[in-house]
Amino acid sequence: MILPRLHPAQLFRLARKNARRAWLNYGFFWFGAVLVGLVAVLFARWANQAQDWFVHVIAGRAWLALFITPTLTALCVWLTRQFFVGSEGSGIPQVIAAMHSPRRRQLIPGLFGLRIIIGKIGVGLLGLAGGLTIGREGPTVHIGASVMYEMRRFYPRVSPQLERSLLLAGAAAGLSGAFNTPLAGVVFAIEEIARSFESRTNGTLITAIVVSGLVSVALAGNYLYFGQISASITPSASFVFPVVFASVLCGAAGGLFNLLVLRQKRWIPQRLQGIRATQPLVWGAGLGLLIAVIGIASGGETWGSGYDQARALLMDQKETVGYFYPLAKLGTMVLTYMAGTPAGLFSPSLSIGAGFGHAASALFPGASASAVVAVCMVGYLAAVTQSPLTSFIIVMEMINGSSLLIPLMATALISSRVANFFTPPLYDALAHQNYGASPEEEVVPAEKDAVLAVEDAVLPDRTAADEEGPAR
Repeated sequence: MILPRLHPAQLFRLARKNARRAWLNYGFFWFGAVLVGLVAVLFARWANQAQDWFVHVIAGRAWLALFITPTLTALCVWLTRQFFVGSEGSGIPQVIAAMHSPRRRQLIPGLFGLRIIIGKIGVGLLGLAGGLTIGREGPTVHIGASVMYEMRRFYPRVSPQLERSLLLAGAAAGLSGAFNTPLAGVVFAIEEIARSFESRTNGTLITAIVVSGLVSVALAGNYLYFGQISASITPSASFVFPVVFASVLCGAAGGLFNLLVLRQKRWIPQRLQGIRATQPLVWGAGLGLLIAVIGIASGGETWGSGYDQARALLMDQKETVGYFYPLAKLGTMVLTYMAGTPAGLFSPSLSIGAGFGHAASALFPGASASAVVAVCMVGYLAAVTQSPLTSFIIVMEMINGSSLLIPLMATALISSRVANFFTPPLYDALAHQNYGASPEEEVVPAEKDAVLAVEDAVLPDRTAADEEGPAR
């Protein structure tokens, strides 16, 4: 077969067309994933610095928290309401609403974009500088979705399906970059956000997650989020009892937290609800004062995300926290969420679970304390999110806990079912409460739609292309 000879101009047009196709199919998403990974690493560093600043300032002068925490909490509430509406909470309910709400076309512009990125990072750092119980991982999911949403500006033809695909890829890439857990990012996107998996998936989602993870590894190193767990056990019949106990305990505790967050209008007095609606500065200062009092009473255990406490307990440093730590931390977490400012719950939930594991390990002296802590971390996170696959994979990747695979999986499944007796999944319920998202709504998978959108953008006029005939 003799190939036709092409004029240099034709070769140039063909190369430009192929480069454009490659950009739209691959480079577009890869570049966005690189940006998500970069922002995730920077946000992590800034979050640690903000939290360390607060601890340094109040070191030996805990009474200063009575002024710093209420002031910064009030400032966070005011900034969120005045300039960054849509950045409240962890941000995952916003992503779910963008995927499943009947009003998603009206909601998406107000819930994602540069304004949300600035608010999520800026107000979140202020909250950590004030000692609030804030995790950065959920906000990173929202930030990742917003970064990818902004990438639509570089696409020639933007469709609703493409926007949803960008949000899904950005959210999953954000989780991967925040925790350095690519596998958990994939499962999170399927189980929590998209709620479906299509055989026609073209790898865009998975590629974005991997690229974001690679950026995180390149900048922060190939690290384990909580370090190597000190326990290495072979599951046996004797470990069944700690697993069952941890599952029921953490399932009930996670259900309690969800009830307190979802049903605030039922248990908060009407007078206080009026203050929240009309006097945000007073509301924020009051919540900050309560958080400061709990922090001082706990000896500083409840400040920040709780990462240090969870890591120490996993390393079997039992003297780190007291037995009342998980309840105190749960209280400050509820108060922080009540403020309505940007605040994630992944790290605080894992820390609360570790606290319950510390208490439970005293009842099972024959079992590895680190192993009991690990299963309770999974149990509490699974109870709150009711996403058992994501929960146990996140923890397994963070601690390199493959030896605990079966106990972690069993705890996640049982805890999520226990919590489901009391409350629906937190993220879904918040998405429904705040944005009208319906978990039962049948939607076309965003990944499949993205494939069609890409094809249409690359060849916007197939008929005209066919009429031209082969190049000569």
